[in-house]
Amino acid sequence: MAKMEIKVPQESSTEQEHPLLKGESRPDEAARKSLIQKAISQTFESTAHLANLLPTGTVIAFQLLSPIFSNQGNCDPVSQAMMAGLVLLCGLSSFLLCFTDSFRDGKGNVCYGFATPHGLWVIDGSDKLPPELKDQYRLRFIDFAHAFMSVLVFGAVTLFDENTVNCFYPTPSDETREVLTSLPVGIGVICSMLFVMFPTKRHGIGFPLSSN
Repeated sequence: MAKMEIKVPQESSTEQEHPLLKGESRPDEAARKSLIQKAISQTFESTAHLANLLPTGTVIAFQLLSPIFSNQGNCDPVSQAMMAGLVLLCGLSSFLLCFTDSFRDGKGNVCYGFATPHGLWVIDGSDKLPPELKDQYRLRFIDFAHAFMSVLVFGAVTLFDENTVNCFYPTPSDETREVLTSLPVGIGVICSMLFVMFPTKRHGIGFPLSSN
């Protein structure tokens, strides 16, 4: 008696190798997303380090008031106006405080002042800068460069603040989201390089004091 052979159709080699190929994302796309997430994580850490270049009081004030003024990112027109004012004031503070400096008087007390073309103008007028130190504290072009970079760094910090971004861009498009993600990265890399290449010797308000 002849045997009946039943042939079972075999799956194609492509289906055997990738049985869930249709339901899964492409390997190159998954790897790309993984790299983006890693870059974002590293950028958050870098931005935290860049925040150390800003006046301490300005950063603390922004971090404390941002969730309050923005209502945890759920902004109405009034909240948006308050957040815009907060960002502008903190940015202006970052700019102006770069022109401040300090020195110790004969009693060892720390005196703060604003750098001018003629030396240092002491804020409270409690003491005067010794004449031989006027050239050391005089206003220079690098002060303006550092002030401008500080504003850029503060802008990068605000772009990484979730409450601020949700307040002004509650439903960003893909293009806007890409800009909000990549722009702080560029600012952080460029400003960190410039801060290293052109360091400042000032110890103004909100910055670490010099031992001298």
